[in-house]
Amino acid sequence: MKLVKLAAIAATVTVLQGCVAAAVVGVVGGASVASDKRTVGAQIDDQKIELDAYAKLAEHEGISDNTNLQITAMNGSVLIVGQAPNSYLRDEAMKIVKAVPGVEQIHNQIRLGNSVSIGTKSNDVWLTSKVKTALFGSDNLDATNIKVVTENGEVFLMGLVTRDEAQEAVDIARNVGGVNRVIKAFEYL
Repeated sequence: MKLVKLAAIAATVTVLQGCVAAAVVGVVGGASVASDKRTVGAQIDDQKIELDAYAKLAEHEGISDNTNLQITAMNGSVLIVGQAPNSYLRDEAMKIVKAVPGVEQIHNQIRLGNSVSIGTKSNDVWLTSKVKTALFGSDNLDATNIKVVTENGEVFLMGLVTRDEAQEAVDIARNVGGVNRVIKAFEYL
């Protein structure tokens, strides 16, 4: 009976972690639109870049069937993270995304290798929420201006920030448990 109770508690904690991550992401998403340093037009352009990039990548059968890629746009700067099994598919993905209208700069963080597991992806979502929560705890920066993308334990930070805000964000992210590496993809004001 005690084992059943422990299993039930463990299952509940696991489910609640997912709920907390979703709640943090939802609250952060809503707050960031209102206080974003980009114009509403730039925010819409970035959304369009992301959607167009995903659509174009989906048209390429080799890429859609064999890679795990995530696209994030911020002010025309695009971060591509994930895995590709070989350099040909990585380079094809880069070429496709570069051709999307509005893309001004690409941060290529595609790693060669197999796609990460579902467990790793779940952990990445949890790490993103932990980093965002930690950023919101800082009095020295506006966390709504920073996008956090996590892939395989690596945290990527994007946004329109001052150099001091960037350093603060990096220092905070580095001190979050489970973060293996922090990579900056900021645009400086």
